[in-house]
Amino acid sequence: TDEIMQQEIRPLVAVDIIEQLHRQFAILSGGRGKDGAPIITFPEFAGFSEIPDDDFLNVVTYLTSIPSLEAASIGFIIIIDRRRDKWSAVKASLTRIAGAFPGNLQLVFVLRPSRFIQRAIADIGIKLYRDDFKMKVPIIMLNSVSDLHGYIDKSQLTRELGGTLEYGHSQWIHHRTAIENFAMTVKTTAQMLQTFGTDLAETELPNDVQCTEELLSSHTEHHGKLKDELKLAVKQGATLLTCIREPVTRSANSKLSPDELENVATVERLLAQLDETEKAFDQFWTKHHLKLEQCLQLRHFEHDFREVKLTLDNLMETQAGFADIGDSVTRVENLLKEQKHLEEKGQEPLEKAQSLALHGEQLIQNNHYAVDSIRPKCVELRRICDDFTNETKKKYDILGKSLELHKQLDKASQWCEAGIYLLASQAVDKCQSQEGAETALVEIEKFLVTAKEHQLSNPKEFYNQFDMILTPEIKANAQRIVQKLEDVQEMFDKRQVSLKKLAAKQTRPVQPVAPHPESSPKRASPKITRPAAQENTSYHFQARSYVQHKYFETGLIEKCISKSQGHIINELIETERVYVEELQSIIEGYASEMDNPNLVHLIPSALQNKKEILFGNLPEIYYFHNRIFLKEIENCIENPELLARCFLKRKEDLQIYEKYCQNKPRSEALWRQCGDSIFFQECQRKLDHKLSLDAYLLKPVQRITKYQLLLKEMLKCSKNSEGTAELEEALATVLDIIKSVNDSMHQIAITGYEGDVSELGKLLMQGSFNVWTDHKKGHNKVKDLARFKPMQRHLFLYTKMLLFCKKREENTDGHEKTASYSFKNSLKMSTVGITENVKGDNKKFEIWYNGREEVYIIQASSVELKNTWISEIRKVLTGQLEACR
Repeated sequence: TDEIMQQEIRPLVAVDIIEQLHRQFAILSGGRGKDGAPIITFPEFAGFSEIPDDDFLNVVTYLTSIPSLEAASIGFIIIIDRRRDKWSAVKASLTRIAGAFPGNLQLVFVLRPSRFIQRAIADIGIKLYRDDFKMKVPIIMLNSVSDLHGYIDKSQLTRELGGTLEYGHSQWIHHRTAIENFAMTVKTTAQMLQTFGTDLAETELPNDVQCTEELLSSHTEHHGKLKDELKLAVKQGATLLTCIREPVTRSANSKLSPDELENVATVERLLAQLDETEKAFDQFWTKHHLKLEQCLQLRHFEHDFREVKLTLDNLMETQAGFADIGDSVTRVENLLKEQKHLEEKGQEPLEKAQSLALHGEQLIQNNHYAVDSIRPKCVELRRICDDFTNETKKKYDILGKSLELHKQLDKASQWCEAGIYLLASQAVDKCQSQEGAETALVEIEKFLVTAKEHQLSNPKEFYNQFDMILTPEIKANAQRIVQKLEDVQEMFDKRQVSLKKLAAKQTRPVQPVAPHPESSPKRASPKITRPAAQENTSYHFQARSYVQHKYFETGLIEKCISKSQGHIINELIETERVYVEELQSIIEGYASEMDNPNLVHLIPSALQNKKEILFGNLPEIYYFHNRIFLKEIENCIENPELLARCFLKRKEDLQIYEKYCQNKPRSEALWRQCGDSIFFQECQRKLDHKLSLDAYLLKPVQRITKYQLLLKEMLKCSKNSEGTAELEEALATVLDIIKSVNDSMHQIAITGYEGDVSELGKLLMQGSFNVWTDHKKGHNKVKDLARFKPMQRHLFLYTKMLLFCKKREENTDGHEKTASYSFKNSLKMSTVGITENVKGDNKKFEIWYNGREEVYIIQASSVELKNTWISEIRKVLTGQLEACR
């Protein structure tokens, strides 16, 4: 049905009636009346009456459809040439035209038969039959073409009608079919482009490189073919235009008829339409082609990312397997070689990763459509590269320390052996004289100087320096050698005392004997393998005997623990048990009850889905203390010296308190909102707690500060005994955690900073200062004012940035004032310098920026605080300098 309708409504074209047009019983010569009315001529045609009605109607309908609507609305002029025919032919023509002419008629001219009789008949006939023709327009009967020239200008009439208008019927048909073919070509081309455009718009982008390449190739090939079709169509139109204008081109005197001018306008309009279609298509194709190319770039990037990521993950896994730090100089040197080999092996993948990340960033800069997919991958690549580099540096640092440690241990061991040999080699008979004793003393003093060269004189510094790599095995070995050092030192001390007495006063020869019973431990002395007769011959055996004796008593004194130490350990363990029980009661009695279906109706709406805000990471703290820390400190009842190691070993784990304290303000705000609800009252009643939940939520904050008090008490009881250094380090660790917690509480109160503070590195220091500013580019008056009026600023020192904030205090719901820090300014640590002393005030120092373009004078509350800050800033700047090298 649709096809039939389309056929019915499709306008006639020349090809449809080409045979009828060639018969030339009606023509549209292109001439116009004086008012611009188109002229249709019916030339003399012998078989006019025999033309089928359909053929006649089709030809006339087609001819009337050719002029423009403007010209057709004026009305058509019809010229019927029947000069050689009879009246019957005139009558038949008028009848047929009157009955079937589809257009608007203006005038009808009839060139009547030229023969006398037929002319007379025609005159009579026209008068008799005028009404029968049913024409509302005048019918003018003309005797000759000269009469016709009175109505229509000769230039608008063909030569057959005595005019000068050039008209070739075959050429006219050729032009009409060409124009209509071109119109069809334009329409078909536009439809093809539209179909292709729709296909492109609906195409889903592939997920792999090969399919994307195939799609890009296919679309590009199709686009090329369509562009060729467009070029052919444009060429066809241009050729047609040249053909229509050919008479004017050939002769300057020639003019195109109005119909020919309309033909020119039609072709030009079609060419313009074709040009617009091509531009729109090119614009769409440019966008689509760009998206396809970007898709291919993305698929290549994703493919390369997967390959590089896999290589990097394998590299990181291999690196993670390098956990050994070595147990000897040789082993450590081999490990360093292996680490170097791994680093070299990783260079190529790291360079590929960096290059790929750079490529990804270039894609982003070029406005790639998949920015959200590319950017995280670039970040991931750089993170893995940084992790590998940092881990490699860390491994080198650890192995470097390990090598240094083992070299020092080897040197220390060799020093001990050399010392024992020296003592054993000093013959007793040579030391009896004053001269011999003095010589022996000089030898000992020279030898003891070498202890300082090997940095073996301070075991505490030794432990602090190498604590990060002290495994139980290495520590045991180090302790054995340190003990050996102390033993040898003690032997030298005793030898020096004896020799000094001999050098000062000559006495009778002293026969060396075994140690006096009073100085020995209350147990059997070690058995001596040599015969008793040889014991009195020299110091040789005495030295050896002393070493054996000393090693035998090692560790007995360490086991004598004072009562006060025992009390502190017991207090720590008992309070730890109570703390764990309290944490358990909070979790089971409050946190878990929030999920109890029977109590859900009691929970206020403001508390819904906010368990994590109220309790923070309390479950994590409970798990750590219950499963790990309590058990470890319980093991210290018999061995108090292990207590410090518990805190040092769990330094990282104790950082969980920082997270808890950071959440505390949010938790307290929520409690103030919901604390008086029936739900909490019911939970408190079930637990039989005297205090409400908020008091128990303070327990973790109180506990972390309790540890430092207990460690300080332990230190008082352990002065100058073994383990003091570790206790001091443990106390420093806990104090550092408390400082970090305190700093982080201030940090979360910073407002107005547009960046992410987590990207500024570790928070090292924070505090309030008086600040003066001096800007070179500033107005002089501002400079002068800045010198006299300080600003109150709270400074936050990170490894990458120094923030200047203004402290503000606000009341919250009638509770205590809460501090917040309004961000004012920041300085990158990579671009600052420092001047430690400012004239006239020893509490001031300067921080300057961009070669003193901006200078900030900072005044601390004390010299000690100033020095602490300067020390930390110096460390940051030195670290940056070393990183650049």
